[in-house]
Amino acid sequence: MTGFINDWSADKQTYHVPWGKAMMWIFLVSDTFIFSCFLVGYMTVRISTADPWPLATEVFALSFFGSDPIPLILIAIMTFVLITSSGTMALAVNYGYRKDKKKTVILMCATAALGATFVGMQMYEWSKLIGYGVRPWGNPWGADQFGSVFYMITGFHGLHVTGGVIYLLVVARKVWLGHYEKKGYEIVEITGLYWHFVDLVWVFIFAFFYLL
Repeated sequence: MTGFINDWSADKQTYHVPWGKAMMWIFLVSDTFIFSCFLVGYMTVRISTADPWPLATEVFALSFFGSDPIPLILIAIMTFVLITSSGTMALAVNYGYRKDKKKTVILMCATAALGATFVGMQMYEWSKLIGYGVRPWGNPWGADQFGSVFYMITGFHGLHVTGGVIYLLVVARKVWLGHYEKKGYEIVEITGLYWHFVDLVWVFIFAFFYLL
């Protein structure tokens, strides 16, 4: 009992959490609430609408060289690209803690390139839907609310990915210039936390929009 009192009075910290990492976790938790509200709102609108909800296999089908449309092919590629980027980010964190500057920078740039590829494919998806007549106030496949919730949620996520790409490139540049030689490469892990969060959110968006 005396030992417990002494530890408590000494204000000892059980787990050391760096300030930067703690702030990133706080940001991610708050962002989780925002995405959760969006997805709950989406499901509420979808369940309550009287008009039929568009079928994902019809809306998100893509044809190549005049062939029959393949359902969800572009979405599958986008998901693969983003999940692959999580792997390269994890490797970047690993090499960062080994203080292998060159491999860390290469893997962070590879992650940024995959993220930019994802955003590019998302822009292509949007352009196709706009060309088909999907608007925030209506669409040719059914419920008018489909366009508004789709553009809002995927657009908000796309902004997160775009911000993540910029963040990755900025940190990679600073790593390359040796700004973290003395401080350590903890910033790479913090960047990785953000990137893995963005990838995880996409898994839920993918399930809610394209599979249900």
